[in-house]
Amino acid sequence: MAPAQAVCVPAIHLHMTAATMQVSQKDFQKAQEQLKLLKKDPGNETKLKLYALFKQATEGPCNAPKPGMLDFVKKAKWDAWNSLGNLSKDDARQKYAELVSSLVSAESASQKKESSPEEGRHDGYETLIVTTKNNITKIMFNRPDRKNAINHQMYREIIKALEEAGKNDSTIAVITGNGDYYSSGNDLNNFTNIQPGEMEKMAKDGAVLLKEFVGHFIDFPKPLIAVVNGPAIGICVTVLGLCDLVYASDRATFHTPFSQLGQSPEGCSSYLFPKIMGLAKASEMLLFNKKLTAAEACAQGLVTEVFPDSSFQKEVWARLEAYASLPKNSLAVSKQLLRSMEKEKLHAINSRECEVLTERWLSDECLDVNTSMKIMTSVDLLLNLRLSEYECSITELTKNIKKYESFMPGRRQMKIKTLITLFSSGPCIITRHWTAHGYGKNEIGARTLFRPKPYCSS
Repeated sequence: MAPAQAVCVPAIHLHMTAATMQVSQKDFQKAQEQLKLLKKDPGNETKLKLYALFKQATEGPCNAPKPGMLDFVKKAKWDAWNSLGNLSKDDARQKYAELVSSLVSAESASQKKESSPEEGRHDGYETLIVTTKNNITKIMFNRPDRKNAINHQMYREIIKALEEAGKNDSTIAVITGNGDYYSSGNDLNNFTNIQPGEMEKMAKDGAVLLKEFVGHFIDFPKPLIAVVNGPAIGICVTVLGLCDLVYASDRATFHTPFSQLGQSPEGCSSYLFPKIMGLAKASEMLLFNKKLTAAEACAQGLVTEVFPDSSFQKEVWARLEAYASLPKNSLAVSKQLLRSMEKEKLHAINSRECEVLTERWLSDECLDVNTSMKIMTSVDLLLNLRLSEYECSITELTKNIKKYESFMPGRRQMKIKTLITLFSSGPCIITRHWTAHGYGKNEIGARTLFRPKPYCSS
C-alpha cells in the first residue's frame, strides 16, 4: 500500500497544478480584455504595477539590462518589473487578474454611486457635489483628478450653490473638497488656453467673474464653514477669511503664491489677512509665498481648529451636526451683526483687488509665467512619450511655441526656441544645457528650462 500512495500523491499534485495554471491563464487573458474597457485612467503607479506583473507573467523575472538614469520612463518600468524578484509566472498572472478585478469593481461602484445620487443631492452640477441633509448644505469641490482645481464652470457652479444655500431651509453651509486636496486653486487652463489676441478680453471677463464669486462669500447670509480636508492653494485660501469657521485636517497646507505667478492678492485677503494675522505674517504669505502648515495657520488665526487626519471627518461632522440643530434665525441674525459693519468696505476692497488683477494678468510678468506654463504642459507630455510619439510631440510643441511667440519676452523666446534642437539631441544634452546655465542641478525634467530662477532648487 505504501508504494501505491507514494506514486499517487505526485500524480494528484501535478493534476491540480495543471488545472490551476489553466484557470490562471484564462483569467489572465480575461483581465487583459477587461483592462481595455476601463474608462478612467488608474494612475501612473497602478499602470507601472500592471506593466510589471504583465512582464513577470509572460517573461518571468526581469532579464532586461538596466536603462540609464536619464531614460526616465524606461527606468521606472524596469524598476517596477525588477522589484517583483523571483515571483512565479502563475503568481504574477494571479496578481495581475486580481489587480484588474479591483480596478473594474472600483469603477463599477463609482458609476453605480453616480447613477444613484445620495439623499438630498442637488441636480445641475458637474464640478460640485451639493447636498442638503440634517439642516446642512454641503458644497463639495468634485474634480479630484485635477486636485479640485477651479475652472470657469466651477466658479459659476459655486456661485449658484451659494445662492441656493442662502435661500433654502438649511441652517449652515459647509464647503469642502473631494479626495486628497481641498483645492489646488485656479485651473491653469483658465490662463493657458487663451489666444494671444484674446488676452484683454480674458482679463476683463475673469475679473468680472472673480468679483461676483467673492461677492457671494461676502454676502452669504448664513454661517459658512470651510472644512479643509487637504492642501489649499490660491483663491480657495484667500476666501477663508470670509468664512465664519475654518476646520482643517493636520494634513492641510495653505499657500498663496501670487508673486511667483506675477499676480496679486484677491478674495479680500489684502485687507482681511493683515487684520486676522498681523501685517508681518500676512506679508509672508501674500508677498513672499510662504506656505503654512495647518498648525501655523491655526496659530495665526486663519484656521479655527486643527484635527488629526485619521479622525478629521468624524469629529468635524459630529460638531457641524450639533451646530445645525441651533435656532436658524438666531444664527443668521447674529452673523449679520458680526459682519454687516464691514460689508460695504469688503465689496470696495473686492472691486479694487479685481481691478489690480486685471492689470496684472495683462502685465509682461504674468504673461511670461502663463507662457511658461503652456510650454511646460507640452514638455510634460514629452517627458512621458513613447518613441513612436516623439516626432508628433515635437510638432505639437513647435505649434504651441509659434502660437505664443507674439507675447513672449525676447530672452524667454530664445530659450524656448532652443528646445527643439535640445530635444533632438536627447536628454543628456538638455541636462548639460540647464545645469550650465545655472538652473537647478538637483532638479530633473526639461521643464526647468522654462521656470524663473526662484522656482528652481539650488
